[in-house]
Amino acid sequence: ASTKCILICLLSFLFLAIAAPAACSSEKKSASTSPVTSATAPETKVQASPVYEMRIYYAAPGKLEDLNTRFRDNTMRIFAKHGMTNVGYFIPVNNPENRLIYFLRYPSRAARDSSWKAFSADPEWQAVAKASEANGKIVTKVETKFLQMTDYSPALNIKTNAQPRLFELRTYTASTGNLQNLHDRFRQYTMKRFEQNGIENIAYFQPMDSADGSKSNKLVYLIAHKDQATADASWAAFRADPIWVAAKTASETRGGGSLTTNVESVFMKPTDYSMMK
Repeated sequence: ASTKCILICLLSFLFLAIAAPAACSSEKKSASTSPVTSATAPETKVQASPVYEMRIYYAAPGKLEDLNTRFRDNTMRIFAKHGMTNVGYFIPVNNPENRLIYFLRYPSRAARDSSWKAFSADPEWQAVAKASEANGKIVTKVETKFLQMTDYSPALNIKTNAQPRLFELRTYTASTGNLQNLHDRFRQYTMKRFEQNGIENIAYFQPMDSADGSKSNKLVYLIAHKDQATADASWAAFRADPIWVAAKTASETRGGGSLTTNVESVFMKPTDYSMMK
């Protein structure tokens, strides 16, 4: 009986030793081949760094060109001197508010604060600002928004095209509980359909938490077109794209309705001094 018991134990041990690796291998294979659906898509993350800052300056009446001159001749250079990366400077096509919209990049939020502190205290900048405002303030209001790239955004390529592009800045406000669904739709469908219909993906951003600690429910992104006629044609083709129509319908069924409550679009032309054109 004792010998029989020992034999049974040895056989059991050998069976487990052989079966266990096979089970693990099968489990790994199953996990690696399982498709990622919208229901199981990973939660959208923002990259830890760098940090982007979108700044909107409202020039005083008749002072927009003075503001452009200050940036072209001095401000950008002094920004770079203090570790800020100039990304792009844009003027809205329809611009009754005399806006200049531009983007800067920093290694981190702490680096941003340090750079701005040094910039503001720089005697050269102070002299430039004073000289430019000899006949009055040239900026009446400044808005700023801190952004980080989504995990599905292409790398931001700061380049100058032979033919300057028409940029489009779009801001989506997600409906309640649908920000992740909106990210999933862009990751899985929207960006690809943009490309298929002639729209260039530039960058996709998630605004950082606001000063009061609340989470942002917005998606901010940049795309580009050859010109306005091309933009109009591309948008018409995209909206009629059967793959996009099906993806939109499916996502809104899951989300209980439209994934957005508001969409803002600003067509912009790069300034002559913009790094990105």
